Amino acid sequence: MQRTKAGGRLRIIRIALWGLVALAAGVAAYLFVQGQSAPPSPAQSYASAIGGPFVLTDPAGKPVSNQTLKGKPFAIFFGFTRCPDVCPTTLSRLAALRKQLGADGQKFNIVYVSVDPGHDKPADIGQYVALFGTPIIGLTGTDAQIAQVVKAYRVFYEKVPQPGGDYTIDHTATVFLMGPQGEFVTTIDHQEGQDTALAKLKRLIAAS
Repeated sequence: MQRTKAGGRLRIIRIALWGLVALAAGVAAYLFVQGQSAPPSPAQSYASAIGGPFVLTDPAGKPVSNQTLKGKPFAIFFGFTRCPDVCPTTLSRLAALRKQLGADGQKFNIVYVSVDPGHDKPADIGQYVALFGTPIIGLTGTDAQIAQVVKAYRVFYEKVPQPGGDYTIDHTATVFLMGPQGEFVTTIDHQEGQDTALAKLKRLIAAS
């Protein structure tokens, strides 16, 4: 997974180790639940571990859950409104990809979840996603609700103190592509080429 540049090399190593631990836990959980004699591949285990139940709040103050999103594939990304680089770049990219898809661009939703509930209120999220010129479902929630959804998607985030008492946030910069029933399909990496990302979205739509 890619992440913001706020941290240094030690944070990159720590996030990589955290991801390996999460992957190992997903494999163990899969084997326990399924009771299979032969272990699944790492890719299968990882896929089964992404996604799950959550309830968040949209800019109008209405609840949005994983059940609400069912029926249409979606691209979900986690960040915060004060993010200086990865968040606006990623959302702008998703908006451009949707435009490239033409009429098919409306066959998937873009979902943006703030991992900064202390600063990003529903109205803030609404104002932020409106900047990108395409429909984006902006979501936030309580600390407990955010903890639940980032756990479901195996997302990393961490506050990084800044001079003067402020903070920024290191966070996963991966876009998760989910099928119409909320099932994990694949990811768009922050450093992947535009053609690769477009092909993934085309496959996501075609399979739905």
